[in-house]
Amino acid sequence: MLINMTQLLEIAQKEKFAVGAFNISDNALFQTVVETAEENMAPAIIEVHPTELAYAKDDFFKYVVARLSNSPIPFVLHLDHGDTIQNVLRAIRCGFTSVMIDGSLLSFADNVALTKEVVHICHQLDISVEGELGTIGAMGDTFEKGGDAVTGVAYTDPQDAKLFVEQTGVDTLAVAIGTAHGIYPDGFEPKLNLTILKQIKETVAIPLVLHGGSNNPDSEISSAVSLGVQKVNISSDFKREIYKKLAEILTTKGGWDPNNLFPDAILAGKKVVKQKMELFDSIDKAHLYETVKPWRMDSL
Repeated sequence: MLINMTQLLEIAQKEKFAVGAFNISDNALFQTVVETAEENMAPAIIEVHPTELAYAKDDFFKYVVARLSNSPIPFVLHLDHGDTIQNVLRAIRCGFTSVMIDGSLLSFADNVALTKEVVHICHQLDISVEGELGTIGAMGDTFEKGGDAVTGVAYTDPQDAKLFVEQTGVDTLAVAIGTAHGIYPDGFEPKLNLTILKQIKETVAIPLVLHGGSNNPDSEISSAVSLGVQKVNISSDFKREIYKKLAEILTTKGGWDPNNLFPDAILAGKKVVKQKMELFDSIDKAHLYETVKPWRMDSL
């Protein structure tokens, strides 16, 4: 069942669990997430970055939309880190039910203006909108030089978050509390600023989003969920296990047929996806959506 983010996270917020958003760009990654969700009766978010959308091509998402629509499990198809109106419109044409517009590198005023414009467009089509305030970190090369490995972090200010939500009308808000995209190097232990997260939750009523969810300690992710995070983005963690297994198979068994290479690799990825769903407490939550109506946009 394909629904929008508001439909998905309204129930997650009420029942106090989070939903994983897993980035995909081909059928193996897509199959890994969808089948794990179905096997565990867990709602899930299929997430696609603009570069992933460009790689997979629009026609692939006709299949994605059909597959999700025909599943008994609630899914959202979400654009991750869209940074232009053009990205957003492309996702809409492909049948996405939710989009992120990332104006976090802009000034506060320009971020509000861009996000508000996207909200105006998308809400007319019953498409949910995620905004971002503050900036998520990236793994730089400073760790090996004795510095802080996470670069580019600008923590979300709780009062700015309140104003941003009021002025834009976004449905969800990605907040920066110390995570980074990618895999942390050996020996580096990320520390999430849960105090800031708690302060943001005290000023903002809408569901909060945690980007850079891969490779963080389970205890901190669990604490973030308990404090009000309803969507956690995962990409590197499950992709890494899939491609590690593929490399092992190619090295030890050889062969080039996808039907021989991918089944075991997908199983490796499924183990990670299931572990994340357990961590988010989303397993066996699909039944909570039995009365939710599937998302439709007959006007397009």
